[in-house]
Amino acid sequence: MTGNSDRLTVSDPSGRNSLDFRVHVEGTARDIAPLVRDEVYRIAGEALRNSFRHAHARRIEAEIHYDQRQLRVRVRDDGKGIDPQVLAEGGRPGHYGLPGMHERAKLVGGKLAVWSELDSGTEIEVTIPAAVAYGKSPVARHATSSGQGT
Repeated sequence: MTGNSDRLTVSDPSGRNSLDFRVHVEGTARDIAPLVRDEVYRIAGEALRNSFRHAHARRIEAEIHYDQRQLRVRVRDDGKGIDPQVLAEGGRPGHYGLPGMHERAKLVGGKLAVWSELDSGTEIEVTIPAAVAYGKSPVARHATSSGQGT
């Protein structure tokens, strides 16, 4: 198994408010079925946008794990966390981030888990079975052959 990380530190002009952003990839990179790739990209993008815009985090990490059994993508931050009531209700009225991420994961046969605690950050993880993620399942073949992934 291989692993590599990239790190970026971002500061405001004063240098007082810096943010440490890391991306870590584990396992051997594999081609991902187009529909799965697109939906995972959107889920991770939403999670990262939320971390950067709303969490007031000092550290944000994204992890991609290529495994024989599943593809796992995780975004975590050490920010202010999500209100427990919002988590319990699956989102905020008029906001579609959390429900949309759950919907996208379900669309490609995956699962989305969200852990958060006030003032301790948030972790969002999407897992997709390898047979679907890497294009070997009937769901993945149908999605790519019907043009849904383009």
